[in-house]
Amino acid sequence: MATNIEIEAKVLITKEDYDKLVKIYSKEKTDEFDQVNYYIESKDLDLKKLGVGLRIRKKDNSYVMTLKAPMSEGLLEKNAQLNEDQYKEFKEKGIFPDCYIKEFVKMLGFDPDLLKIRAQLKTHRIEIPLDDGKNTFSIDKNEYNKITDFELEMNSNSLLRAKNKLQEICEINGVPYKDNTRSKQTRCLETL
Repeated sequence: MATNIEIEAKVLITKEDYDKLVKIYSKEKTDEFDQVNYYIESKDLDLKKLGVGLRIRKKDNSYVMTLKAPMSEGLLEKNAQLNEDQYKEFKEKGIFPDCYIKEFVKMLGFDPDLLKIRAQLKTHRIEIPLDDGKNTFSIDKNEYNKITDFELEMNSNSLLRAKNKLQEICEINGVPYKDNTRSKQTRCLETL
């Protein structure tokens, strides 16, 4: 079980700005990959009402369940590696994986058996490490429920640093900067 704190600033952008930034940053040393997030919720979106997010992310042939809970700055993330059988049993039969996150969900007052995969979102991500790895800049194309959106993210060790760095990149490249506080999971679940 891995635990970390996620601190990121985000901006939704147009397809034109996405295409422009992909062209500009394709010259940088990048990591480019696809990942699929399977969002887990109750039928009444009870986790979302508490500000808690729960997902399984498939990247390459790896599955990771992540629970995100709000903190004063950033999100507390709890991660558990799953195997493909655990993922399939949950997706197809509703059997919640036996892992530390299951116990954490119970501590929050939720019955894991009532949680199901409600939606999925595919991201094509271009990731660029900046400032000797202190910050990570991502250019994302997201597809969910017949919607495509485009987003920039900056991960850092403080929210102020993440926002300042992302705003700087936007200004340099002529991209409008407006904080996006709605997560991918929120945007996806709102389209159900």
